[in-house]
Amino acid sequence: MGIALLLHLLAAVVWVGGMFFAYVVLRPVAAAQLEPPARLTLWVGVFKVFFPWVFAAIVTLLLSGYWMVLSFYGGFDAIGMHVHLMMWAGYVMILLFFHVFFAPFKRLKRAVAAADWPAGAKSLAQIRVLIGINLSIGLVVVAIASGGRYLLS
Repeated sequence: MGIALLLHLLAAVVWVGGMFFAYVVLRPVAAAQLEPPARLTLWVGVFKVFFPWVFAAIVTLLLSGYWMVLSFYGGFDAIGMHVHLMMWAGYVMILLFFHVFFAPFKRLKRAVAAADWPAGAKSLAQIRVLIGINLSIGLVVVAIASGGRYLLS
């Protein structure tokens, strides 16, 4: 159980913490200091490094989560409402991430490669909104994970 929980928590920290850093710290500094070509190119590079970590976090979260539910908690009927809420919120986060990766990020890479800065800015704006939503959900999941057993029982 200890290994599964550790992997689960580390994966959540990587994903949610990475979104927090990108959204709250890097985004405003990049917007204030960089012109569109440099800013959009920076974001493509950042996402190319961060998104494989998100894919790894998703796989780790799913495997470790199911491992804990099925091996230690007695199955889905035995887990509390807070765990069900975490799972469903996680599914929403995964779907939002897949949309970001396969739609606006793909368009952002294409726009930057073509030096089409207005199209790139539009794609980055879509990514910003979706990551903001995912970050909000992720922070709620952290709250549910840390206190849900006590708040929702």
